[in-house]
Amino acid sequence: MNDLVRQHTALSDSDLEWLHLLVSEWQLLSDLSFADLVLWVPTLDGTRYVSVAQMRPNTGPTSYQDDMVGHLVPRGRRPMLDAALDEGRIVREGDPEWREEVPVRVESIPVRREGRVLGVIARNTNLLTVRTPSRLELTYLQSASDLAQMIANGTFPFPGQQVDMDASPRAGDGLIRLDADGIVQYASPNGLSAYHRLGLAADLVGHHLGETTAQLAPSRGPVDESLAKLASGWAPREFEVEGSDGVIQLRAIPLKPKGNHIGSLVLLRDVTELRRRERELITKDATIREIHHRVKNNLQTVAALLRLQARRIGSPEGREALEEAVRRVGSIAIVHETLSQNLDERVEFDEIADRVLAMVAEISPGRVAGRRTGRFGILDAEVATPLSMVLTELLQNAMEHGFGPGEHGTVEITAMRSGTRKDARLLISVQDDGRGLPEGFDAQRAGNLGLQIVRTLVEGEMGGTFDMVPAPGRGTRVVLDLPVGAEKS
Repeated sequence: MNDLVRQHTALSDSDLEWLHLLVSEWQLLSDLSFADLVLWVPTLDGTRYVSVAQMRPNTGPTSYQDDMVGHLVPRGRRPMLDAALDEGRIVREGDPEWREEVPVRVESIPVRREGRVLGVIARNTNLLTVRTPSRLELTYLQSASDLAQMIANGTFPFPGQQVDMDASPRAGDGLIRLDADGIVQYASPNGLSAYHRLGLAADLVGHHLGETTAQLAPSRGPVDESLAKLASGWAPREFEVEGSDGVIQLRAIPLKPKGNHIGSLVLLRDVTELRRRERELITKDATIREIHHRVKNNLQTVAALLRLQARRIGSPEGREALEEAVRRVGSIAIVHETLSQNLDERVEFDEIADRVLAMVAEISPGRVAGRRTGRFGILDAEVATPLSMVLTELLQNAMEHGFGPGEHGTVEITAMRSGTRKDARLLISVQDDGRGLPEGFDAQRAGNLGLQIVRTLVEGEMGGTFDMVPAPGRGTRVVLDLPVGAEKS
């Protein structure tokens, strides 16, 4: 719609925002009218109309099989559009049109904002299935007529009340019509069922909806008065009411077709099961985060015990082996700490890589500098945990074996993503400027425990590749190629 309005019309950004607000609401008008809606806006030169939006009803058959958005119509071809635009009134005169052997009643509703008519809504009703209307259908049509008049007057939609139609109740979910005093004139079967879920034992018709709703909700002291006013429909609001056996979502729409408040529409939906599932998910999320937090604490305890044990060992080799184990356990603890702060099993790995780099740098404080370039991005926990261990081993190996006593240097981690979203790959290199590899070194056969861990995790658990080669100029370069796409098995 933005492109069409800016390309073909003279409407301002504030006018366009009003049209967006209207389009966010007009599914309700379409459903209540049992009709298709097409929004026509005059072009910049005033000689044509361009259709910028279209809506089909959920309550009846469509009048348009084709998409009308983007169509241009010369002024004069559809006199009802001209009359609605020029006179600023709803135009209903005219005989039904025949489209593919289907009779269609056409009406035109001017869209007014601050005294100006921005465009015209063509309301098209398929008459092929017209029958004697029921009380529900009559209420729908009368409510649609009131909303159409409010659009023509510029009092609907309500400024600052843009609605998410996917989350808000719709007409078919449940509808209650109130008079000016908040007394229920009509309640649809779905609407009545929702109130029965709250604990209502009688009919709603003839009762004050606000007072009835406040009585059914658990006592909240001063809030009860506010709830009664909201449910009376005096202001455009969306809210929820929770009773002992259910939760209903309500949306109040004041009706002022001629400027005076004549009543309200209340759309409502039983969201009991939806809220129950949400609470279950919240509970599960909290439980998962708590598990990660406890695993992190346990791993840190294990690391502390290993550190204490290392201090009591006289053998330098034994002490070094335990200190390596401490760093391995610590790298896993970092991942679980990050997961304990998230709502899902995905982590921003750049922070983890930086913390692992800082932890391993303690091996040679001040001698070997570590840095990271590029981004790892967000990774699943099943990738993040083994990858953190792999980085720990590679960095530890570089700092311990790449530089001799008293030597200074740099170790750099580089990360880059490639491929499509579903077949993404993560390319990682760990490069140092140290002494380099021994002559005849074969990374695939080296018996070093750290490299064995790297090979097992990269090739066996993550399904990637691992290679260790001389770096250009000086030092060693380790290259990892890992699949991280959504469909990785």
